[in-house]
Amino acid sequence: MGPENQTHISEFLLLGLSEKPEQQLPLFGLFLGIYIVTVVGNITIMLAIGSDSHLHTPMYFFLSNLSFIDLCLVSTTVPKMLLNIITQSKVISYAGCLTQMHFVMFFGFLDNFLLSVMAYDRFVAICHPLHYVTIMNSRLCGLLVLISWTISLLNSTLHTLLVARLSFCSKREVPHFFCDNSKVTKLSCSNTLINDIFMYLEIGLLGILPLTGILFSYGQICTSLLRVSSSGGKYKAFSTCGSHLSVVSLFYGTGLGVYLSSSATHSTWKASIASVMYSVITPMLNPFIYSMRNKDIKDAMRRLIRKMPISH
Repeated sequence: MGPENQTHISEFLLLGLSEKPEQQLPLFGLFLGIYIVTVVGNITIMLAIGSDSHLHTPMYFFLSNLSFIDLCLVSTTVPKMLLNIITQSKVISYAGCLTQMHFVMFFGFLDNFLLSVMAYDRFVAICHPLHYVTIMNSRLCGLLVLISWTISLLNSTLHTLLVARLSFCSKREVPHFFCDNSKVTKLSCSNTLINDIFMYLEIGLLGILPLTGILFSYGQICTSLLRVSSSGGKYKAFSTCGSHLSVVSLFYGTGLGVYLSSSATHSTWKASIASVMYSVITPMLNPFIYSMRNKDIKDAMRRLIRKMPISH
C-alpha cells in the first residue's frame, strides 16, 4: 500500500468479549465483581504483611510485591472495559491504546520475573537453610526486585516504541477487551517484521528463561527433600512451597493458553477468554491461594481485622 493511502488514526475500537447487547450487562456485573474481589484481596494481603512484623521476611516481601503487581495488572485492563460497557462505547484513543499496551506488558512480565525470584528464595530457604539469612539479605532482595522492574520496563518500552513507529490505515478494530501487542500489530499496514522478531525474542528470553529458573529451583528443592528422612520435615518444607507452586502453575498454565490459543485457532473469542484467565482471573485467585494455604497469612489477617475500628 502506498504512502498516499496511509493515514494516522487517532483511535482504536476495542471489540471486547462480546458484541451482543444482551450480554453486556451480565459481563459488566461479572467483571465488576471480579475487579472488586481482586482489589480487596490484594490490598488485604499487602496490609497484612505490612502491619505484621512477623512477616517482614524476604518471602513475604516478594509476596507483597506480587500482590501490588497483580493489582496494577488488573487495573490496567478491567476499568476501561467496564467504562466502555457502561457508556456503550468501544473507543480508546491511540495514545491510550499504546499506554495500556505498555503497562499490560510491563506488569505481565514483572509478574513473570517475580515468580522466578520467589522460586529462588524458596530454593535458598530449603537447600541452604543455614545460610538463608546471609544470602537473602535486604540488599539482595531489593536488588532482585529492582532488576525485575528494570528489565520489564525496558522490554515494554521497546515494544511500545516499535508499535508507535507503525502506520495504521483503515483497520482499527482490536478483537480484544484491551490493547494487546500482537492484536494491534496485526492491524498495521506497515512492515511488521522487526516487531515479530522482537516478539519471538521476548517470548524466548523473557518467558522461557524465568520458567527455566523456576524449574531448576524446584528440581533442586525436590532433590533436597528426598534426602530428608522425617516425613514431618518434608511436609513442612513442601508446605512453604505449595502456595507458590499453585500460583506458578496458574500463571504459566493460563499464559501458555494465551499463546497456544492465538497460534492454534483463528477464534478471537477463545484467545480473549485465555487472556481473561491470564490477566484477570489469576490476579484475583492469588490472594486466596496464599491466604488459604498459608497459616502465617491467616494469622496476620486475623490480627489486622482485630486492629480495625468497629463502627457501632
